[in-house]
Amino acid sequence: MLGLTVDHLLLSGQAIVMALVLALPLGILAARYRRLTLPTLGVLGVIYTIPSLAFLAFLIPTLGIGRNNALVVLAAYAQISLVRNLVAGLRGVDVATLEAARGIGMTSGQVFWQVRWPLALPVILAGLRTAFVTTISLATVAAWIDAGGLGQLLFRGLATLNSSQIAAGAIAIVALALVVDALLRLIEQGTAVARSRRAGRT
Repeated sequence: MLGLTVDHLLLSGQAIVMALVLALPLGILAARYRRLTLPTLGVLGVIYTIPSLAFLAFLIPTLGIGRNNALVVLAAYAQISLVRNLVAGLRGVDVATLEAARGIGMTSGQVFWQVRWPLALPVILAGLRTAFVTTISLATVAAWIDAGGLGQLLFRGLATLNSSQIAAGAIAIVALALVVDALLRLIEQGTAVARSRRAGRT
């Protein structure tokens, strides 16, 4: 059980890292250029509505079965939460704050990384939390293509009509999702508190 749990967490974590590689530049561009926002979120929303089993099966001819297929699918599903919150967070920063930063001589890069990004971080982390928890849930289905993780318990239990395996797999997946959600929520709240303290000192 411990091995499967670690494997499930690694699969989900790798998928989130892959998703961030694309979501970060995509979200920053969509936040900066408003004409890109609607089509970008529209395409990502359509991808998210594709049934997971159908998506996995669709990629079998090119990626085969196993982890690579699962990583691509999970990373694709995570995009909508990541990009949407990146856009919301970066655009939600108070314009007066940005103008004040420019007024003291900050460059565009300094305004982004030292002002806009830290202020948007709680919203961005909320999107990351949603994406991670959702990925943990969806990674269960990836066991169907032999990608590992706790989903193996469910599929083996269903194949052998073993209710104990099914219950153990379901409980472990729910527990893992709850623990990850709690940890990321603490980090999210920590950044919000730190931001409030910085604002109180200025």
